[in-house]
Amino acid sequence: MRRARWLILLVIFGLIASVAAIFYQQRLARKSEAPVTPTPLSSNLNASAQNWSYTQMDGDRPVVSISARNFEQVKDPAIFNLEGVELKIFRKDAKEVDLVRSSKVIFDRNAGTLFSEGDVEITMGVPADAKPAGRLLVIRSSGVRFDAKSGKAETERAASFSFDLGEGQAVGATYDPATRELLLRSRVQLLWKSKGPKGRDMKLEAGELTYKERESMVYLAPWAKLTRGGLTMDAGPSLVHLNEGYIRDVEAQAARGIDKEQGRQLEYAAADLRMDFDDDGIVQKITGTRDARLISTSAVAQTTVTSDRLDLFFHTDSGESRLHQAQASGKAFAESKPAPRQNVPIAETRTLRSEFLELEMRAGGEEIDTLKTHAPGHIEFLPNRPGQRRRVMDAERMTMQYGERNQLKSYTAANVATKTFREVKKKGDPEFAQTWSKSLTAAFDPKTGQLTTLEQGQEFRYEEGARKAKADHAVLEQASEQITLDGGARVWDPAGSTAGNHIVLDQKTNDFVAEGNVTSTRLPDKKGKSATMLSQEEAMQAKASRMYSTDRQSVIHYEGNAVLWQGANRLHADSVTIDRGNEVLTAKGKVFSQFVDEPKAQKGKPAPKQKPAPVYTTVRAQELVYTGKEKLAHYKGGATLTRPNMDVKAQEIKAWLKEEEDGGTSLDHAFAFGKADILQRSPGRTRHGTGERAEYYIGDGKVTLEGGDPQLVDSLRGSTKGRKLTWFAEDDRLLVDGAERAPVRSLIRRNN
Repeated sequence: MRRARWLILLVIFGLIASVAAIFYQQRLARKSEAPVTPTPLSSNLNASAQNWSYTQMDGDRPVVSISARNFEQVKDPAIFNLEGVELKIFRKDAKEVDLVRSSKVIFDRNAGTLFSEGDVEITMGVPADAKPAGRLLVIRSSGVRFDAKSGKAETERAASFSFDLGEGQAVGATYDPATRELLLRSRVQLLWKSKGPKGRDMKLEAGELTYKERESMVYLAPWAKLTRGGLTMDAGPSLVHLNEGYIRDVEAQAARGIDKEQGRQLEYAAADLRMDFDDDGIVQKITGTRDARLISTSAVAQTTVTSDRLDLFFHTDSGESRLHQAQASGKAFAESKPAPRQNVPIAETRTLRSEFLELEMRAGGEEIDTLKTHAPGHIEFLPNRPGQRRRVMDAERMTMQYGERNQLKSYTAANVATKTFREVKKKGDPEFAQTWSKSLTAAFDPKTGQLTTLEQGQEFRYEEGARKAKADHAVLEQASEQITLDGGARVWDPAGSTAGNHIVLDQKTNDFVAEGNVTSTRLPDKKGKSATMLSQEEAMQAKASRMYSTDRQSVIHYEGNAVLWQGANRLHADSVTIDRGNEVLTAKGKVFSQFVDEPKAQKGKPAPKQKPAPVYTTVRAQELVYTGKEKLAHYKGGATLTRPNMDVKAQEIKAWLKEEEDGGTSLDHAFAFGKADILQRSPGRTRHGTGERAEYYIGDGKVTLEGGDPQLVDSLRGSTKGRKLTWFAEDDRLLVDGAERAPVRSLIRRNN
């Protein structure tokens, strides 16, 4: 296009007019000196000539050379007719000329215009001493009018032009040599041929074209269209920059383009758009500003990017524009929507917002490789089928790594907050779960794009409704919907808390498992009914090597040196299971329990000045089953019950607790089974009873022995045997219930 200076050559018509008078004067002088009388002129002519030529010199350098087959000067009106015209305008170095040819030219001296009704051909940059070659620009038109005063040439007819880099056509053209600007008025079409074997021809269309030779710029208005292979761009007013005749870049307004290649399609749009080309005319960069948009469509997904500014970088090594990188800045938004595929579960739609996004493409430009944010970002995973969960993540920095077929492979983020929504099955269930952490890494199934694991580290926090958790490190397994917490792990809700080295939460069931230095606290449930050993009046605390909770924490299991306590009540065992729904507590292995009788002050009576010492009941056994409905603690595997004045041993012991009206608790009575052994102590006296079965009632100090030849040994009164022995410690009574053939035998010790 740079060679379009050929239009300056239209100035030739003005030069013809100015030189014609000189030719006329010279011809008169020659005629006066000629020895032969010329042929008489026609009555309407002032002068005529054949094979006429003229050269104007500037020193020893030619400036212009004109030749015509016929030359005539008309008397009235003052018109010069030139036929078979050839005009050469020499450039400054005189090595190249601009050549103009026309079959017939009319010069109107009064109007100061030249006009050629027939064809006009102008060739720019012809070597002066050789045949035409190189970057020649040739224009062909008719009806060309030239203004001799301003030097402006114009035509309203169709014009075509060609050069070694392309060709074109338009209807109506104007050239102003003063400004060296060419105007093509309508139906403009330009075809630029590629420079090398890798390139493709490029076609430009416009409603109007203005070429500014000095600036090497082409203005297209009010609309423009660019086509190159599978690339098409439609735009409003546009500007083309040239370099040595080649298009280097295009700046367009209200532009919208489509680039179709095998396997993918790129669509882009912007209020202001710039395209940069390499030496082969291949797009190497596209920049869009104000309402910029990119849509990449492949067989597996459609990715849309919008922002205030969008920069697209292309690889051109293959001879085609292959998208390599996209940068979006200013209110950047990216959406990746998977395409349905047979026998492949559709993944979630992903949307990403940030002030700056960077998109890297895999080799070939058809698939995404990496998507990054260089500013705080917000990403959402939107469900496309039942079973998927909506997820929201906010982070300071994000990186998304893709595998084959645009499937998301991994996601990493820094200083991140997540929100995972879930189906609300009943009123009161939380709508979503939230997490916070310094770092996050997510892995996805390479075939389906489904989330598989989510790993968060450094100051992890979790919140789902009333439940909260924290840890140094956390991992979510999507298939099982389990969260694993490691390092300073803790889970809590309004009912209590659990801490340990390692905790696993089940999001589907709210179950959890804690391991390593486990401690837990269960706060009182004022709405619940007290079960004495599982009192609702005080917080229950526990320690163990391992703990798990099921059925929405209604069942809790401790194992590994488990210790539970509520106030002064304590329970030790290898393992303990609490079923709150059924009010059952089970302990196994080296069981030790301690509960205290704590009667409250009676209503209507003043509180004692000195609070009575608490009475502790301890029991050791291999197994304990406590049922809250019966308020029964059943000890098995060899049990020993100890109170301040009583020791009870047996294979099994059943202890019934009672709840005082004012909230106090105490041991009501206990039964011993299998080799029962009772030792009762008081100042200066002991009672030792044995039998297969024993009953002990706390309120009246009653002890009953039966089975296995019961015997009572009283340190003051001697020993007594019988089928059933009953004594009352409070009033020192002894009842012996003998049977036939089994007389009672007593040995009474007398005091000396």
